[in-house]
Amino acid sequence: MLNFRQFEAGPDPFGRKFQVLFKWLQTAISLRHSDSVDVKFILIDESGARTEKTIALPQADLPRVAAEAGRQVDDAWCARLAGLHLLHLVRTGEDMEKDLVTVAPADLTRYAAELARSEQQEARVG
Repeated sequence: MLNFRQFEAGPDPFGRKFQVLFKWLQTAISLRHSDSVDVKFILIDESGARTEKTIALPQADLPRVAAEAGRQVDDAWCARLAGLHLLHLVRTGEDMEKDLVTVAPADLTRYAAELARSEQQEARVG
């Protein structure tokens, strides 16, 4: 996922697809006294129904995962990681009833590896 600002997710377990719009990214300490980076997305289904999901990336894990991936932590990378987790949630239906979902460390590592592969592939093509 290179474009985290607007993308399609789905189908979900019920066959629905969603247009996803990036809303914001903020350090959650200022929002809810959490040591995480929160990324909020708006999901719009095919009927026009709208919902919002906030994906929380634990701050304690981000520097480690970034170092393993050989990169620095930046806003765009965090938004892409959160977008990959959102795609997973939609595909599986997991945690879709929640407005706020925290990414597990193992998932964060997996998404970082996936991003690194897609960025390398894009660099070869582009």
